[in-house]
Order: sequence, then C-alpha cells, then structure tokens
Amino acid sequence: MKIRGSIRKQYVFPARSTRRHLVGALLLPLIAGLFIPLVAQQQRWQTLNAKADTLYQERKYDQALPVAQEALRAAEAEFGPAHMNVAASLDEIAQIYGAQRKFAQAEPILKRSLAIKEKIRGPNDPAVAASLGDLALFYEAQRRFAEAEPLLKRTLAITEKVKGPDSPEAADRLNDLAEAYRAERKFTDAEPLLQRSLDITEKIKGADLTAPLNNLALLYEADHKYPQAEPLLQRSLDITQTAEGPNGRDVTTRLNDLASLLDLEGKYAEAQPLYERCIGILEMVLEPSDPAMIQSLDNLAALYLHAGRYAQAESIYARSLVVLEKADGPDSPGQAAELDHLAAVEEAYGHSGEAEQLYQRSLTISEKALGPNHPDLATTLNSLALVYEEEGKLPQAEPLLERSLAILESALGREHPKVATSLNNLALLYGAEGRFAEAEPLYNRSLSILERALGPDHPDVATDLNNLALLYEAQGRYAEAEPLLRRSQAILEKVLPPNHPDIAKSLNNLAALYQA
Repeated sequence: MKIRGSIRKQYVFPARSTRRHLVGALLLPLIAGLFIPLVAQQQRWQTLNAKADTLYQERKYDQALPVAQEALRAAEAEFGPAHMNVAASLDEIAQIYGAQRKFAQAEPILKRSLAIKEKIRGPNDPAVAASLGDLALFYEAQRRFAEAEPLLKRTLAITEKVKGPDSPEAADRLNDLAEAYRAERKFTDAEPLLQRSLDITEKIKGADLTAPLNNLALLYEADHKYPQAEPLLQRSLDITQTAEGPNGRDVTTRLNDLASLLDLEGKYAEAQPLYERCIGILEMVLEPSDPAMIQSLDNLAALYLHAGRYAQAESIYARSLVVLEKADGPDSPGQAAELDHLAAVEEAYGHSGEAEQLYQRSLTISEKALGPNHPDLATTLNSLALVYEEEGKLPQAEPLLERSLAILESALGREHPKVATSLNNLALLYGAEGRFAEAEPLYNRSLSILERALGPDHPDVATDLNNLALLYEAQGRYAEAEPLLRRSQAILEKVLPPNHPDIAKSLNNLAALYQA
C-alpha cells in the first residue's frame, strides 16, 4: 500500500548558487602556531616542517603526515616538549588530519598545541585565539556546535581585547561565532552579531562590504526571511558592479546569489535574466567546459525545472553533458551529475523508464570514478530508488535505499541531516509495503536527528512529522496521528509562504484524518 500524502525527500543537486561562507570560517584550520626566528639549531626542524606544509598544499596528505610527525620529534628533541615550534608542528599535523577528516586524531593534538601556547604566551595572546578558532572549526566540522561555541566566544573576547572591539579582526570573529549559531539554527543569536559585524565594516574606510552583507543575507535566507535578504544581496551586487564594472568576475557571483534567492522565492521571471547575464559574462572569459560555466548553466536549467519549463531545462543539461564529454572524455564524475539532472527532468515529464536508465548510467560512472562508497553515490542511489518505487518495483528499491543509508552513515556520521533523509525514504518504502513496525523506528530516529541538527521548526521536521502521522493513520492510530499533523501544519505555516503546496498537502492530510 502507499500511504496517502507522504512527502518524499529528494537529495538536492549541487548548489544552484555560489555558496556564501561567513568571513573567517575556513574549510580547514590554518597553522595557528607562530614560528620562532630561524637559528642554526632549528634548520632541520624548519626544513621538515616546510616540506610537510608543501606536501599538504599539494594535497599529498599520506606523504605529508610522516614528514610532519618527524618534524614534531625534531622540535621536541631540540627545543623541549613545551615550545612554540613544537606547537607549530602539532598544528601542521592537525591540519593534515583535518584534510583527511580524521577528527578524532586531530583533537588531542590541537588541545596540546593550545596548552603550550597558553603556557608560553598567556591566555589572551593572538596565537591562543588562533588555536581556539582552529579547535572550534574541527568541532563544527563534526557538528559539535555546543563545544565550538564557548571557544569562539573566547576567541572573540581575546580579539576585542587585543585588537579592539571595532577592528576588522573583531568583525571576522563575530562572523565566526554567528556561523556557529546559524548552523545550530539559533538565528536570533546570530543576527545581532552579523549586524554588528556589518556596522563595524561600514565604518572602516575602503573595507569590502560585500562579505558581511552576504553573510547577513545568508542568515535571513536560512531563516526563510527572504524579503530581508533580498535588499542586502542587491546592495552587494551594486557595490561589486561599481568596483569592478558590469562585467567583473565577482559580479557573476553576486548575480548568482541574488538569482538563487529569487528562485527560492518562486520569482522565476526576475531570477532568469540575472542567471542569463551571469552566463553572458562568463562566456566572454571562460571555456565552455569550465566548472563555473557549467554550474551557471545548471543554475539556469534548475530554474527552468522549478518553473515547469522542462524542455529548456533538458536542452541546457544535455548541452553541458556534451561539453563535458568532449572536454573530459567518457565517464567523468561531472557527467554523472549532468545525467542525474537529465533524469530529474525525465521524472518531471513522467518518463520513469528514461529516468531509470539515466540514473543507472550515472551510478555506473560514479562507482567507477569515485569508488563504491563515496557520498556522492548516495544521491544517485536515493534517486534511482524513488524511480523504482514510482514504477512499483519496491524490491529493487529497498537495497538501494539501504546502501545509500550505509554510505552516508559511514561518511557523514549517524547524526547528519542527510542520514535523516535516507531514514525517511527507507521508512516510506517500508510503509508502502505495510511493514509498519520496521518503518516507525526509522521515522522516530530521523525526526530526532533533524530536531537536534536543524531545530524544532524546520520544514524537514514538518515533513517527518507528516509522514510519521500518516503511518499511524494507516494503522488506525488516529489519536497519535492528529497532534503530529497539527504540529507539522503549524511549522509549515510559520516558515513557508501561505500559498506553498506543502501547506495545502498538510491541510488535506489533516482533513482526511478527521474524515477517517
């Protein structure tokens, strides 16, 4: 059986817009240690440390690690266990572990480096602040925001004391703390920090305002406050155009950001010319196969898909696929992404057979190029499984969903929101097969993950509440279903526009429950 009104969760394809990261937040921690001026006894350590860093910059992490470890041993032998050069080597090793996502190994190393700097420099030194920031970033990468938050607060306090409360460095640290709050969906805590950062930057002569404007807009976007985000992105675009002229490279980023927001708002007619202008600028300076060019074309195609203009979307995705095949040869990972996009168009047309073939080809390419357990495979496995379900091929769908879940749990951890998506989809399959006892704990686990990761009022939480309620309804457990549907409805009405289709679906589900 198929449970009425259940909401499937499709994984999002690569981001439609150029991502806007908060200033000061890094993908990997920088070396926080300060190097001591070179003297004769340091030459061996300095040489080893420089070699390790070069290998790291070349992304040769397996080669960099033993060199960095040897540099650490040399530093300890030459300078003792509590020296700033020892801290610098510890930071190098932690950086390499971070690139490999080996956070458990990195954490005690970062803590030892921090302790050395606090002992030598005192608790309020900039080197200490840098180490605190590095450790916080490692926690954030593991979604351990509660542990990152006090470190970021302390980093901000040190920076304000040393550099001043209105310094550019303080503005960056405000952004770092706000990013942690945003990730925790503590929007009311993050907003004044970002506003203060913007205010500081506006007072600094010649400072670039686009980053703090974008950061505040990103916060509003995450909080579904699209009208507040729009003028900030427009101002950022205007500033960039004034600085670079109408065809500057950074102008394309600003155009993408604003168009992406308008797309989210359903303002397709306003977003389309921005995407087209972005593409026109890039076509003057980039090769057709450049990743930025492909991404911008895909952004426009995604807009067409959202607007129901399937033929235009299909044409662009097909063009990108041909370009990538000519540039990279057959079966590159980029082609797998375009095949996924084309399959989504076929699904929109209702052509499940064609979609199935495209997803299968994409899966074959990705497995060959990336290996059988890469997180990117989970997206295609999930999508192919949903096509099988639409075709009534439930036995074929189940192992794909189970494999997708296993990949994501291994790669991202058991508490990641994408794991919750996989749990939801597997639970829906079990429910469609009447396996209610197996579906219920999956829904509950998915719901718990999302409430912790995204907060109690996120639309994805409403989705899980809706689906769990409908599972209860299918079993005649009406008294348990009603409060879940009511809570789901309240969340959607709070965060979505009043005419959003998910609100209508939620109302229909609640009405049908009362008629049952």
